Amino acid sequence: MRIALYQPDIAQNVGTLLRMAACLGVPADIIEPCGFPFGERTLRRSGMDYLNHADYTAHASWEAFLVASSGRLVLLTTRADVAYTGFRFAPGDVLLLGRESAGVPDEVHARADARVAVPMAPGLRSLNVAVAAAMVLGEALRQTGEFPAGRFPAGELPTSGEKR
Repeated sequence: MRIALYQPDIAQNVGTLLRMAACLGVPADIIEPCGFPFGERTLRRSGMDYLNHADYTAHASWEAFLVASSGRLVLLTTRADVAYTGFRFAPGDVLLLGRESAGVPDEVHARADARVAVPMAPGLRSLNVAVAAAMVLGEALRQTGEFPAGRFPAGELPTSGEKR
């Protein structure tokens, strides 16, 4: 499982996503150009000291990302007809997130192997990209059993109401 950020606009979201990726043991791909000078200095506040633990690769372009990428591209988009909760994720999926300001262009949308959306209240457009990514990645890791063991040994995640 991986997350990929297509030409992100907001450094704070990228730092937050890299922190999440580090904590969940998921590699990340940053597809440039970014809407800010990409580098540790611009990510330091939101990524904090987690950036040293993040496994991420910056790609100079969409084409460079495609050459380096393997796995099924699952695009998070408001234009999807399938809710992420009804989608069957697989190990090796790449969760692709678009730009905060514009999503992804039509050619990137068409290249995705699958498209999923986060269900929302009527009349509202979209969630923050980092929030949407956390929701979908959490479900994908749950489905595939790929959450890191960390605090809870594999297969022993407590269910609601259980006390530990």
